[in-house]
Amino acid sequence: MSALFAYPKQAEFGRVLPKNKIYEHSGANSRLKDLFVEQVDQIVWRYKLAPETINLAAKPGVPEIQVFAIQQKTPELHRDVLRCIDGAVQFPIIFELTQGQGAEAQTQVVATYKRPSEADPAIWVCSEYFESGWTPTTSGRAPLTLALDHGGLYEQLLSRLVPLTVRPGESLHDLVARSEAVTSKGREVAKAAALLAKEKQFNRKVEINATLRQLKTQLEHLSR
Repeated sequence: MSALFAYPKQAEFGRVLPKNKIYEHSGANSRLKDLFVEQVDQIVWRYKLAPETINLAAKPGVPEIQVFAIQQKTPELHRDVLRCIDGAVQFPIIFELTQGQGAEAQTQVVATYKRPSEADPAIWVCSEYFESGWTPTTSGRAPLTLALDHGGLYEQLLSRLVPLTVRPGESLHDLVARSEAVTSKGREVAKAAALLAKEKQFNRKVEINATLRQLKTQLEHLSR
């Protein structure tokens, strides 16, 4: 299913965000500023999904959802650029990244699960970034999914990006935690496989292979 949504007309914002404003609010260092200059052409605040624009109630942790469009100068956009923007804006953000121009342009949707810290609600914490595939920018957009409030809407928007099937009754928080566990377990599997390939001693190979099988079983269970 497409992660590109047809957002309501009344939620259009259409304001260009100057890079220097991002720097001011995020405390960007020279390395980050260089990344913005090299990789980002323009940032447009395209939509403001708020109670007054889409008639959905705010939820704790999701008072509004912003949609930012970024036109890239380069085929790749370093995720630190997105982390910098997320650090400057105290709302959940859905990014629509575009590379290329005209008929060749392609768009990718990227977002992190962003929520206030349980220890200190004034601090926002972010998960790893989740992303869709690249699709032609001219592709049709999916209708915005129905939701009772901003929390439900955010859950549905982000669930489209997480590369796992949602289990019955699984919350967004638990889905993201499971996805991060899959990533971590995948690294353990790769590390054990590399160790097995290098090992020459038969007894050690047997031990490592047993560990590898166990890790693969755990990974399969998490991914299912």
